[in-house]
Amino acid sequence: MLEKYGHGGDLLTAAELYGAGNGAFLDFSANINPLGPPPGVLELLRDAAAAITAYPDPGHRRLKALLAGELGVGADWITVGNGAAESMALLLLAVAPRRVGIVEPCFSEYRQLSEQFGAEVRSVQGTREQEYRVEVEQIAGLLEQVDLLFLGQPNNPNGVQYALEDVRLLARKAEACRTILAVDEAFIDFIPEEQRQSLLPELESYRHTVLIRSMTKFYAIPGLRLGFTIAAPELAAAMTGKQVTWSVNGLALLAGEACLRSGRSYVERTRGLIAAERELLREGLLRLGCAVPPGEANFLLLELPAAWNAAAMQEQLGRRGILVRSCAMYPGLASGHLRVAVKGHEDNARLLREMEEILEG
Repeated sequence: MLEKYGHGGDLLTAAELYGAGNGAFLDFSANINPLGPPPGVLELLRDAAAAITAYPDPGHRRLKALLAGELGVGADWITVGNGAAESMALLLLAVAPRRVGIVEPCFSEYRQLSEQFGAEVRSVQGTREQEYRVEVEQIAGLLEQVDLLFLGQPNNPNGVQYALEDVRLLARKAEACRTILAVDEAFIDFIPEEQRQSLLPELESYRHTVLIRSMTKFYAIPGLRLGFTIAAPELAAAMTGKQVTWSVNGLALLAGEACLRSGRSYVERTRGLIAAERELLREGLLRLGCAVPPGEANFLLLELPAAWNAAAMQEQLGRRGILVRSCAMYPGLASGHLRVAVKGHEDNARLLREMEEILEG
């Protein structure tokens, strides 16, 4: 199985399975900006190589200041982490929940981290008819049963958002229940501001709501690991209090600062590319007989035609040098579910050609 460690982007396991070198794969299993890092970031890292001889700033002060200005919040609302996964771990450590709620299908780390830290996990499941969303009343009911609840916005692996009014309802419910609502916005940067269903502009009203964001996907720096949370200062301080000193390395901090200074051109090019290619890729997958919810992020969830399962398609594509993410193990999904990243036009066209050959063969 390609998902040996529960995630996509595992090139070493792919090489072991399919007999190719790491650089030989076209990787649709990890949802990374196909443009690569913003212009100048790689050059900055090369020039800053000497920075590895100095300790990074344990307070992440310059990056926090830039994020605060970008997001319109105080720096004391921000906690920087070694990827969004560490941010989730810090939240679990700070809150120490006995019971955690998850809205499935969802990012596997919600359950994995919660159980790793000793919490009981309770869940509700979305339906195909609702594009694998869950009725907001069900999620609100789960909030009453748990100490912390994770909600993907947009959700991974189906790529859909909940309406802002539904998220507001859940945030109000979290305040009433004194439950922490952790809204995972790791992929929200791929969505234009006017289409986002985010509580960020009104977060000050919801002291029990935390927004989790990632810089690794949009800015294509997953090997450096960089994420952050936005939360009321008292909760942000509690999270920082659980963080291992220097968990965020110096090169990651420098890259994060450079990404935030890279300007609007890269941001707009990325969003334009993803929007156009996502629609073309979805149309192509539908022509092949796949079921594909629309999605709003830089990936698509698809269900293969009835005669095929995810394991067989993943194997066939892997032998052709293409990696895709099986979602057959996600609670609420079926044996034929795959997730594919949205990449550049030529790469997407190759994926469709190869899939067509396999399905017809």
